[in-house]
Amino acid sequence: MKGKVKATVGLCVKNEEKNIKEVVESIVSQDFPYELMELIVVDGYSKDRTLRIIKRSILNKEICVKIFHENEGLGAARQIVVDNAHGDYIVWVDCDMTLPKDYIRKHVEFMENNPTVGIAKGRFGIVPGTKLVGFLENIAFAASFFHCAGKPIFRLLGTEGSVYRVAAIREVGGFDGNIKGAGEDIDAAYRIRAAGWLFYVTHGIFYEKSVKTWKQLWRQYFWYGYGGHYLFHKDSRINPAYEMLPPTAFLVGLWRSFAAYSLTLRKAVFLLPLHYVFKRIAWCFGFLKAHLDGYEPVKTCGEGETAREQTWASILSSCYGIY
Repeated sequence: MKGKVKATVGLCVKNEEKNIKEVVESIVSQDFPYELMELIVVDGYSKDRTLRIIKRSILNKEICVKIFHENEGLGAARQIVVDNAHGDYIVWVDCDMTLPKDYIRKHVEFMENNPTVGIAKGRFGIVPGTKLVGFLENIAFAASFFHCAGKPIFRLLGTEGSVYRVAAIREVGGFDGNIKGAGEDIDAAYRIRAAGWLFYVTHGIFYEKSVKTWKQLWRQYFWYGYGGHYLFHKDSRINPAYEMLPPTAFLVGLWRSFAAYSLTLRKAVFLLPLHYVFKRIAWCFGFLKAHLDGYEPVKTCGEGETAREQTWASILSSCYGIY
């Protein structure tokens, strides 16, 4: 591997001065050789000290760093990383994440040894000392991936903590730059899977800070729902709306609570069904807001039918089995 970049770390940021120092330090502290690694930062024109902190954190480090700017949304930001990556793999790091020192090394080794895997993802670690809302959000993800370690997985994988094979994401045309908010990673993962690449959950663990209040949780899932509307109308198989309805969410939360209890032995995990319902209601409101705003791919209308009528018909058909 000497002399060739193997791992590109993709870091898309905007106004993250509170968390970014810890994030970057976990990247530059990796035991993976600097000469085989590069860091690509895509900044959404931050108005705080985000970039200043990043530059200070990489000072006197021999890692190759490239900094770009964009103001078009996450789809465009991630595509800048893809377009400029020299590595064979992209390790996606979000601005609320930290990586153990061996994370990149172990995942590069995994991808090298499994050439049919398009995306590999570590497991969510349990972050200590978080309050109830953050704990429930954290343990929900930790429990959902805990028993998947070392196994191929069919579900779509988000970018956080994921390693993309560059050949796979480029084969499917990269990220959709028309996606301004959430959902760009799920869309890309869907196309990668459709192209025949495998997904895997590894034994690696990363740590992601969760929201601290119910208000923050609502805003986060409202944003997810807003992006979900675009995906639903791009291809309803990407993000089926019925999976996000509150009754389904209650059952998923109940199922996850048993796995969560086995991990933590904390009775608070049995609040997960209500936690799931709360955030899925927020998702539905975001979905509805995107519908009212007309945030969806441009499609050709059928004769005598407007685009908005087509949209509403497809929502009813998918969510409620009518129309």
